[in-house]
Amino acid sequence: MADLNRRHFLRAASASILGCSAAASPWLTTVTLAQAAPSMGDHRLIVVILRGAMDGLDALRPMGDPDFMLRRPTLAESGGPGLPLDGFFALHPSLAGLAPLWGAEELGFVHATSTPYRNKRSHFDGQDILEAGTGLDVPQPEVRDGWLNRMLHVVPGMQAETAYAIGREAMPLLAGAAPVRSWVPDQRLKLSPQARSLLEQVYHDDPLFHEAAMEAMDLADDLRLEDVARARAALEAADPDAPMEDPMMARPSGLPGRKLADIDALASFAAGRLQGETRIAAFSLSGWDTHRRQAGALGESLSGLERMILKLRTDLGPVWDKTVMLCMTEFGRTAAENGSQGTDHGTGGAMIMAGGALRGGRVLGDWPGLSETALYDRRDLMPTSDVRAWAAWIMRSMYGLDRTVLEGAVFPGLEMGPDPRLLR
Repeated sequence: MADLNRRHFLRAASASILGCSAAASPWLTTVTLAQAAPSMGDHRLIVVILRGAMDGLDALRPMGDPDFMLRRPTLAESGGPGLPLDGFFALHPSLAGLAPLWGAEELGFVHATSTPYRNKRSHFDGQDILEAGTGLDVPQPEVRDGWLNRMLHVVPGMQAETAYAIGREAMPLLAGAAPVRSWVPDQRLKLSPQARSLLEQVYHDDPLFHEAAMEAMDLADDLRLEDVARARAALEAADPDAPMEDPMMARPSGLPGRKLADIDALASFAAGRLQGETRIAAFSLSGWDTHRRQAGALGESLSGLERMILKLRTDLGPVWDKTVMLCMTEFGRTAAENGSQGTDHGTGGAMIMAGGALRGGRVLGDWPGLSETALYDRRDLMPTSDVRAWAAWIMRSMYGLDRTVLEGAVFPGLEMGPDPRLLR
């Protein structure tokens, strides 16, 4: 039994050193999970931060607005006309694979929404405010926790499962007093034959460390082979006809097949935990800043998000019916395209929601229009709702949190407004 326990310890230690192939991708940043409290019931919540300011006007195109084509003569139909949803809005062509979810009312949107952040349009400040969930439009240095962590803190009996960070970015969304741990697997135990030989000689006469060191290196080799096998399987699933190469020797992850493999690995990892006792998962996806040549860059990011949602739906199985996924970004982008066929930092944007527990098939929020007088600062989509309110109503519906707690402790200064009845 002692040998078995030691082997288990060494495997865990080696795994933490080795990491995971997904960490090499700049597209995947942070994943954190939290175990359920008994009072939380059986719902699952997934929060995705889309870092870089997703262009909601392109992701969900207001084709029924007469000013849309005037402000975006190039982008309005880039990649094709999109998928009509309700006679007014059309889904970006790169999200057309989500049509079955829309038909099943497992996909929904909020348009013209934003945090309270205004005017300065800094990614760093915008993300800080989004994840802190404060009611002011400037970052508050004294606020050191995020709204999702505060939600965990007010749920009676909440326990933390080991949290997993895939990539190098922290998530202020989950920082705070509630117990959430992090794992950043961005280092590997890669020893050359010469280095291994040297370690064997160093530990040769040490009865305490020699056997343990050799076993750790053997386990590292085993884990590397397991990692290769998983990466091969993911790559083959992404493109069965693609020529196979050793994933450890592959080029950087700008290749579409590599990105697909990383997305699949992240979704499968999260789904596996959510099928068990885990109830909360949060992670971030980067790459949404589209100042130039937006058609290609945004299309690729949206395709990745589409795949992420569909993979989670598949891997969660029946748990999908108990799940809501919120995809949020720090702010929107300008109403008009710029001279380099991109868009600049704006204000009002869009939130994407998915899940079997969602009352979807709707585009929520009040549409303000895109005429010059309707724009914020005569350049941006005017926000007509607070993005925090939608998250608060999800948490109230899923976990029964008191409205005064949500408007005070979780989202200070928030006025939630009427119940939009987001869950089935």
